[in-house]
Amino acid sequence: MALEPVAPGQLATIVTSLEMRERPRAAPLPASALRLVRWRDPATDAYRTLFRRIGTPWLWFSRLAMADAELAAIIGDPGVEIFAVVDRQGIEVGLLELDFRHPGQCELSFFGLIPELAGKGHGRWLMAQALALGWRAGIERMWVHTCTLDHPAALGFYRKAGFVPYALAVETFIDPRIAGILPRDAAPQIPLLEDA
Repeated sequence: MALEPVAPGQLATIVTSLEMRERPRAAPLPASALRLVRWRDPATDAYRTLFRRIGTPWLWFSRLAMADAELAAIIGDPGVEIFAVVDRQGIEVGLLELDFRHPGQCELSFFGLIPELAGKGHGRWLMAQALALGWRAGIERMWVHTCTLDHPAALGFYRKAGFVPYALAVETFIDPRIAGILPRDAAPQIPLLEDA
């Protein structure tokens, strides 16, 4: 068994892809004071602001590194549905993004809540919403991926929701904190190793 070194300034993560091939049985919607608001063709700045609020602790950076035109093409595509999770005051505290661009499939592209809501049951509510919205006529498969940089409970959460792992991959990339995409103090649980 060999260890593969990761170059300074880079990060590596194991990505697990999971899928669901059948609509889960109907169940009561978990209670939550939160609600979903459909974002139709959201502004890239508003989208990125919410994306940062949710994903910075887990080093989400993919949408932050995109050019505005590239991001706008994705989030404005009619096959992509974006929902903001809002609290009672109307403040955006979560994101649900469903991608229907491949026939018969729904990718759970982004799913998350701000860190302050972790462990309070709102994730179960949001997953119930995601499954209800994703499993529509013509959908034969829902899928999602997570990685070892994500919340430690993410993989177990997706499996408990009914997703089944089907693939593993190792991804390496420039640390977004070093690249200046995220603040240097983001995700302190993940060591920041720069060039010597």
